[in-house]
Amino acid sequence: MADSCLFCAIVAGTAPAALVLEEEHCVGFLDVRPLFPGHVLLVPREHHETLPELPAHLVEPLFATAQRVCRAVEEATDAQGTFVAMNNVVSQSVPHLHVHVVPRKRRDGLRGFFWPRTKYEEGEAAAVAARVRAALDG
Repeated sequence: MADSCLFCAIVAGTAPAALVLEEEHCVGFLDVRPLFPGHVLLVPREHHETLPELPAHLVEPLFATAQRVCRAVEEATDAQGTFVAMNNVVSQSVPHLHVHVVPRKRRDGLRGFFWPRTKYEEGEAAAVAARVRAALDG
């Protein structure tokens, strides 16, 4: 537990939150600034700031639970689907790994999650893909 981490305090029960799930490896609670009602944050109990830092033995429990939370959020909010997202450092308002599970309905007004879209120049996609493959192998 990191002393100054809000999410660690929620996990420890020393900070308030609208809890939706408490399990051995993770805790889920409603985001206090939701995109839509039912927006859940799922966090590992152990303090890890980003996905690359998450130990391998915690990956499966976190994402298996995220899968269950998706189903529950859809059912609880009468949503047609969910948007699942995670930031690593950039745009990460609390430096504790967290998975956003956001209920979605057609024409709900959320458009592209405010990301500007671009296109690859000729040959650029192949070069970028090759660099990512090399980094995965390396």
